[in-house]
Amino acid sequence: MRSMFDSIAPRYDLVNFLMTFGLDAMWRRRTIEMLQLSPGSIVLDIGCGTGDLARSLRRKGHQPVGIDLSFGMLTAARAGGAPLVHADAAQLPIKSTAADAVVSGFAVRNFADLTSVMNELGRVLGPGGRLALLEVGEPQSRLLRFGHRIWFAHVVPRLGELLSDGAAYRYLPRSVAYLPSFPDLASLLYDAGFTDVRRHLMSGGIAQCVTATRSACRTRS
Repeated sequence: MRSMFDSIAPRYDLVNFLMTFGLDAMWRRRTIEMLQLSPGSIVLDIGCGTGDLARSLRRKGHQPVGIDLSFGMLTAARAGGAPLVHADAAQLPIKSTAADAVVSGFAVRNFADLTSVMNELGRVLGPGGRLALLEVGEPQSRLLRFGHRIWFAHVVPRLGELLSDGAAYRYLPRSVAYLPSFPDLASLLYDAGFTDVRRHLMSGGIAQCVTATRSACRTRS
């Protein structure tokens, strides 16, 4: 997984823009808005990739820290001056309760041990801290769902082959199968100490954002 993301890092932003028709930028903006943060908040961007979310958070006056397992992604990142950390989301080198918020863009389905990751996110967030997980979704409209499947199963791999790494972009559409259902993800979050877990659909369900709040009653050290 690490080597795959290393290989696609140089053209990751370009392929993302093309395969989402530029909608990914809007989805990230909405994700940040859903955090409802005070200015100057410390925000961990888990699986930060090339730094789109971190850069947007900096423009909003927050203090993001980008974290990614792929050194290639961090090397290619343009994070607006935000500090970048090479680390595993299941073992974050961050003090407990140090962050005001955690955000992640299109990374959940790539975590091998979701239980450990969600527990770590609960650990590093202070009581009342906010969480927003942006991910792909399943369109609600039957027609849109059909077109979406054709696009991501057949066109996106071709784009990836032309512009980046064909094998990686054959995997990425298939990786949706590793994304837990909302009830399963919500259960993991509740077990990790979160409350008010909600799912927000974007662009007819093509993307989704799961938000939650760290309980004021901490159960983990």
